[in-house]
Amino acid sequence: MLRILFASSEAYPLIKTGGLADVSGSLPRALLKLGHDVRILMPAYRDALQNARAAGVKTVATFTLENAVSGDHTVSIMETRLPGSRVKTWLLDCPALFDRPGNPYLDENNQDYADNDLRFLLFSRAAAELGLNRCGLDWQPDVVHCNDWQTGLTPVFLDQLGLQSAAAEQPRPATVFTIHNLAYQGLYGYETFTATQLPANFWHHEALEFHNQFSLIKGGIVYADRVNTVSPTYAREIQSERFGYGLQGLLRHRGEKLSGILNGINDEEWNPGTDAYLMHRYNRRTIAQRTKNKLELQKQLGLKVDASIPLLGFIGRLVEQKGVDWILANINLMLERGAQLVVLGNGEHAFEAALREAAALAPLSIAATIGYNEALAHRIEAASDIFLMPSKFEPCGLNQLYSLRYGAVPLVHNVGGLADTVIDTTASSLEDGSATGFVFDSLARDEPGDIALQTTLGRALDLYTDKPCWQSLQSNGMQQDNSWKQSALKYERLYRAAIADVAGKSPAYLT
Repeated sequence: MLRILFASSEAYPLIKTGGLADVSGSLPRALLKLGHDVRILMPAYRDALQNARAAGVKTVATFTLENAVSGDHTVSIMETRLPGSRVKTWLLDCPALFDRPGNPYLDENNQDYADNDLRFLLFSRAAAELGLNRCGLDWQPDVVHCNDWQTGLTPVFLDQLGLQSAAAEQPRPATVFTIHNLAYQGLYGYETFTATQLPANFWHHEALEFHNQFSLIKGGIVYADRVNTVSPTYAREIQSERFGYGLQGLLRHRGEKLSGILNGINDEEWNPGTDAYLMHRYNRRTIAQRTKNKLELQKQLGLKVDASIPLLGFIGRLVEQKGVDWILANINLMLERGAQLVVLGNGEHAFEAALREAAALAPLSIAATIGYNEALAHRIEAASDIFLMPSKFEPCGLNQLYSLRYGAVPLVHNVGGLADTVIDTTASSLEDGSATGFVFDSLARDEPGDIALQTTLGRALDLYTDKPCWQSLQSNGMQQDNSWKQSALKYERLYRAAIADVAGKSPAYLT
């Protein structure tokens, strides 16, 4: 059994802005099922505390964290259970920094909170203190699993605090740092660096300085014992100039300690046979029932109610990374081909406005819901014939995995985890029964993405008219096991490798 502290800035269902929350709410459950003692640590946002009340919340520790800029903070650890699970969850309560409504990172104007740097410096420091069992909880993890830039300084603090406590024979735990999206790096000025109270030599390009900025994500990449990301393809991509965001050289340097493990899905939460959000539940053998969900969604959203119309779905952030501009460029093609489009998400105002306008001009064919609605997300997956994920880069992606499970045939760009999880429909893949979706590759063909999407979308709509072939695609996808079981076993091996690194032992036996 391993003792694992899983530090994340969000975890579903306590609070969610994206895929990080889904991973943080599912991987610890899978690790618990493997027999490990896993604890989640996340900030005690106002909404998260409210969502935790039903499971019961109690204060189990109180301690002080120093801060040279904003002053010392007295913080508490509030213990609860992740709703719907047995996973012990610790909420770091510091009202001055986390008692705010709504989005964990953005204010009411959709702008980053001005003190996000100090908020997550404190969170990272608290994770390190817990990692060294210095908070009065009488529990020390074997490994601290850090996630994205918000926890990027935890390995740094553990490295420094571990050195200080070495004389007391208090070994630090091993550290694993997962990059969920390299585009978000936590870049701040020198003033933020001084707030860490780290030695001056950490302001160096081989440590935490990045083009005269203080990079929180570099803390995790440089100082964690093991670095991983959320798909094998993305692990290779981020070592290239196209996807590396200036960190590709560092990531290549850490190549021996860098790996990719595909995310899984919570197959209890995302199961069309038991999904409480659906009016008509189904499985691979009763897939004919699926059409009823399509008719219900068309009616709910004011679209023309007709089972024969191909329904395209998109759920995600309305940002350029997700290929929203490519989708907008192909709306006329969708309308010309008699298709419908359902969109759920929010993001850049220009994209939100463009989708609203498209829906107003073609209300029987296009529906755009700006915001996020968990129930609607499940219903879109259960109703869509084709699920669009034309991301310009995609570390892993979860919606294509939900789509496969729900019989919504995914159409994806050949990047990151999309490339690892969707098998393109060709004559040979149809013949051998491996085809699960449609894949376009604008990078390999050096073709504009909107044109590559157009070609592949046309190919998908053509095949949609061949019902036996389409049902075969759906069946292939629904048979796949994209649960966390296998990925959790890979994380277990990664943790043991990190522990072996700290102990100075060869982890060769783990592979």
